[in-house]
Amino acid sequence: MRQQRVLVIDDEPDIRELLELTLLRMGLETATAGTVKDALLQIQNFKPDLCLTDMKLPDGTGFDIVRYIQREQPNLPVAVITAFGSMEAAVEALKAGAYDFVSKPVDLKKLRDLVQTALKLSEDNETPAPVAKSVQQESSPIIGKSPAIQELKNTIAKLARSQAPVFIHGESGTGKELVAKQIHSQGPHASGAFIPVNCGAIPETLMESEFFGHKKGSFTGAIEDKIGLFEAANHGTLFLDEVADLPLSMQVKLLRAIQEKAIKAVGGVEEIAIDTRILSATHKNLELEVEKGNFRQDLYYRLNVIKLNVPSLKARGDDILLLAEHFLELIAKRWQLPKAKLSQQSINALLNYPFPGNVRELENILERACTLADGEYIEPDDLQLPRETRVIHTPDSLLKENEKFTGTTSGQTNYKSRMPQNEREEILAALNQTRWNRTAAAKKLGMTFRQLRYRIKKYELDEVN
Repeated sequence: MRQQRVLVIDDEPDIRELLELTLLRMGLETATAGTVKDALLQIQNFKPDLCLTDMKLPDGTGFDIVRYIQREQPNLPVAVITAFGSMEAAVEALKAGAYDFVSKPVDLKKLRDLVQTALKLSEDNETPAPVAKSVQQESSPIIGKSPAIQELKNTIAKLARSQAPVFIHGESGTGKELVAKQIHSQGPHASGAFIPVNCGAIPETLMESEFFGHKKGSFTGAIEDKIGLFEAANHGTLFLDEVADLPLSMQVKLLRAIQEKAIKAVGGVEEIAIDTRILSATHKNLELEVEKGNFRQDLYYRLNVIKLNVPSLKARGDDILLLAEHFLELIAKRWQLPKAKLSQQSINALLNYPFPGNVRELENILERACTLADGEYIEPDDLQLPRETRVIHTPDSLLKENEKFTGTTSGQTNYKSRMPQNEREEILAALNQTRWNRTAAAKKLGMTFRQLRYRIKKYELDEVN
């Protein structure tokens, strides 16, 4: 296996020497260039695994290098070196396809972290593309074959190759966290931690401590040192869900941590360098929140370097049925019961329903339907969709369903029609009254034996007996 190679592109001899010396101490083979022209020749002849380029060069800019690599060798990671405080240039470089950036004066520890992570990406690129793609398709937890989902999967594969912050936008319930996990798991930080955090669930008074950690005695109740979310996600990924819910005071501190790639614990003195990829998401319109003054514009531009839209379920066509089968299998496995099936009328009903709650709503609908189904098939009434979204049945099938769902026996009412709020207590009472004779309890409750079995599993009543 050949020694890994890094090309350093900078017109200042002192900077080139410093970077080259640092890289040699890491056991890497190096080459240097002082102009865009020389750099392009070195890329062709030296065949580096990573490029480090300054933004300002005598005959061009670092953007020229980034664009050339994106066009000619898209699998070659390139990091840019920007002037101190020039975050606009860094963000533009990331948008152009740069893997990451470092600021002058160069922090050597941060540089070493960047190089090590980027070279992992180069190692992954040595895997034959057809094999990698095959494995990826088979193992992807994002279920679906629709054009919208295929495009999403392809975009995720591209974004995983960068350190650029990604803003994931989508309706509630579309699976934004699942998308974030996939970006993490396909990237060079996959071996690190994936730390999801719901920004709206943390009390404002505890936010700084939660994100950056605290030192013992820094405030009342700080009885020991605690690491924060940023440090826990070091060499990994921090996913900021519902980022629009962050208060303005915390937005300022978050912006600084992202730009400086360093944090300071509450009550701490020294800054801690962090190598953490930031992914964020919200169901809100972040541009509108900026206009209202609820979200800082500079933080918005820093988080929204790349925007990724997650399609709604209604835009995914027959993926609804693939997801339905997946959830029915999970429910059966979870409750250790036979897998329920969808009748053709139920399939039609699901395909015609708009799913305002998206994938999360589909799962909830099916879990409820499994507890209501009388036999092995889930019928439209079991789905309990709003009436105006149901398909129209033929008179015969409607009559049969009416007999099935409204028919009663002596002293017995249909359980579906009443759906008590204190369902668990009512079922437990019926079981106790019948001395846990489940057939008798089901008859007493006006439900089928299958329905009772689902509920016993759902409410973990086996453990009560």
